[in-house]
Amino acid sequence: MVNLLDDVQLGSIKLFCLVAKLGSFTAAAHELGITPAAVSLAVSRIEQRLGVRLFIRTTRQIRLTDIGQQYFEHCQRAIMYITAAEQLIVNEQVIPSGTLRLSVPTVYAHYRLLAKLPLFQQIYPAIKVELHISDHNIEFTDSPFDLAIRGNNLPDSGLIAHKLEDAQLIIVATPEYLHRYGCPSHYDQLINHNCIQYQLPSTNKRVPWQFLDQNRYIELETNGCYCCQADFSATHTLVKYGGGLMQVYRFCVEKELQSGELVEVLAEFAGVTRPFMLIYPHAKYIPLRMQVFIDFLLSQRITFK
Repeated sequence: MVNLLDDVQLGSIKLFCLVAKLGSFTAAAHELGITPAAVSLAVSRIEQRLGVRLFIRTTRQIRLTDIGQQYFEHCQRAIMYITAAEQLIVNEQVIPSGTLRLSVPTVYAHYRLLAKLPLFQQIYPAIKVELHISDHNIEFTDSPFDLAIRGNNLPDSGLIAHKLEDAQLIIVATPEYLHRYGCPSHYDQLINHNCIQYQLPSTNKRVPWQFLDQNRYIELETNGCYCCQADFSATHTLVKYGGGLMQVYRFCVEKELQSGELVEVLAEFAGVTRPFMLIYPHAKYIPLRMQVFIDFLLSQRITFK
């Protein structure tokens, strides 16, 4: 059985189709700027591989055999599909389009990213954005995602990373909670308070709270009646309803701090930040839809601060 994919080159097929359309080896050679002998040789090689005669040749003209006509029709369709596929890719590199798949942590999606996407869609209406909003980290090798946003420094993984911002961590509670249980003046006093916990899906470990004490980095295990898993945003809801103290990103509670619905405590030990990074696998050629999204998100960084 002839292995067409291995043996027959697209260039030879295009030569054959051109000869069939023009009805002449010489005319095809003239159009391509090569010799008639080169065209004839390419067609002869196809005939040898297939074991059939594609043209009936006379001194005055050539015409397709019946099997040659069938082969020509199939090849024409194949070339048309290949040309359409190439044109589709070219068009996407001129007009950003297609589907962009993005994985984002819950807190960053709700408090940062989602508010920006309508503007992105207005600028690039042909791009469809599919969002995976979860605190479960995806692996690019095992998933169809193009990009991801992650909150923390990344190990040297070969991924390309752009920092979006350094997000400050602060401790907050409602005025009612603090009136009832008192306001801690030192992180050592947290042992006497209900500290809302968050458990990382990737490690199943509770996230310790972090402080800066005279430029010393302090990491503290806390305890409380509530532990949220998989969705960090749930801790914000709990703290707003008086569930206890919680260490959150400042950008999540700015409105509540301004309105007085929440109060910052232990401010003198604040200052710890975590970076949020836009990451994607290293690639020589990045689809235009990815590149314009990266550029857009990086251009919005100033509004994240």
